[in-house]
Amino acid sequence: MINFFAGIFGYILSWIYILVKNYGLAIIVFSVLIKIIMLPLSIKQQKTLKKNEKIQKEMQILQIKHKGNPERLNQEMMDLYKREKVNPFGGCFSVIIQMILLLSMFCLVRSPLTFMKHIDETAITSKIEEIKKEKGEFSVSKTYPEMSVIRYIQEKNLKENEMYINMDFLGLNLSKVPQEDYSDIKVFIIPVLYVISSIVSIKLTTNVKTKKDEEESKALTSKKDNEEMDQAEMTAQMNKTMSWMMPFLSVSISLVAPLGLALYWLVNNIIMVIERLILNKIFSKEEKNEE
Repeated sequence: MINFFAGIFGYILSWIYILVKNYGLAIIVFSVLIKIIMLPLSIKQQKTLKKNEKIQKEMQILQIKHKGNPERLNQEMMDLYKREKVNPFGGCFSVIIQMILLLSMFCLVRSPLTFMKHIDETAITSKIEEIKKEKGEFSVSKTYPEMSVIRYIQEKNLKENEMYINMDFLGLNLSKVPQEDYSDIKVFIIPVLYVISSIVSIKLTTNVKTKKDEEESKALTSKKDNEEMDQAEMTAQMNKTMSWMMPFLSVSISLVAPLGLALYWLVNNIIMVIERLILNKIFSKEEKNEE
């Protein structure tokens, strides 16, 4: 299934590359296009987050009211979700989509000759053997052999070759892998920028309570036994932990993957930050109008 989506993305990226003649620029345009396609899902997800914030206080009250009756508590919480039209498992679909995108883009960036250029596997294997004979067995990366072929074509300046891809982007070679070339400091520029953008994105997407909400939460939690931890607080902490896991996973992968993948994630994060700021502003106005 992942190869299927990687193939579809490969065709789209190929069409864009034909127009812009640059791999890095093609990835940027591709990222914007995917974000536009995913915009309805992003809006729905943002609305769900806002609704979850709204019902959080009601959930805390229910937990106190039905503390000794878990069955009644579960029923009341399900009624609350139904009344507010919130699906407690709605976030799972978004996570699945993100994982499909992550794995598909990894396959695409790992093997652009296969998924983007659609070159026959036999031709690629033949070229790999040719490079090994000329430059030695270790001249071809075992993990990313297609990137080795692309770099070889670039070094020879064989622009007419069907395997040629212009990987030069703002002085960076997007075919390089940070883990395979620690001596080149430039390979860490995009991953570092990605880390910074991830931190900004998390700050915007994490549910941060206002001072008033915190005071109300403290008032509620003061009525509980000290021996028991508030379930709502546990859920919030879990959500916060999960929000950090995806960027951490992505950063780890970006260090062992070609720079093209890190560039895609970087652009995706920048667009996400802009998107969140705009949607938050729109939803804030809607809430004021409703009040």
